[in-house]
Amino acid sequence: MKIYLDLCAIQRPLDTANQVRIVLESEAVLGIVAFCETGQAELLSSEALIYEGEQSSMPTRKEHTLAVLANAKEAIKVTEKEAERAINLTAFGIKSLDALHMALAEKGNADYFCTCDDKLLRNSKKVKDLAIKVINPVDLVQEIEK
Repeated sequence: MKIYLDLCAIQRPLDTANQVRIVLESEAVLGIVAFCETGQAELLSSEALIYEGEQSSMPTRKEHTLAVLANAKEAIKVTEKEAERAINLTAFGIKSLDALHMALAEKGNADYFCTCDDKLLRNSKKVKDLAIKVINPVDLVQEIEK
């Protein structure tokens, strides 16, 4: 099983825990990362995730992101094919960088693309030929536990 966490999922444990949802998603993300660290699943990284993580002006977020991504065996590289796929995905209301992450997750043969972004979750359902399952961390943990 291969899992691609987008940046909002990776950084969810660093968000202020002022809502039950944030607490649940934070714990789920930490569980998913631990699941990958023990070899029960493969965590995927990409040039885009590393780039996006390095852009953080908050050192704690940057360090956390890069530490999580260090558990991945490889960083998927962006090619013209993924750039074109990302452009096609934006037609469904998906933001450019999110679309690129999704295209890279497809290239890496991810089973799951995990995000906390409700709009991305909603818009991804419009894409009929998506080769990945876009899922919230809490739902992913429930699916893994089946």
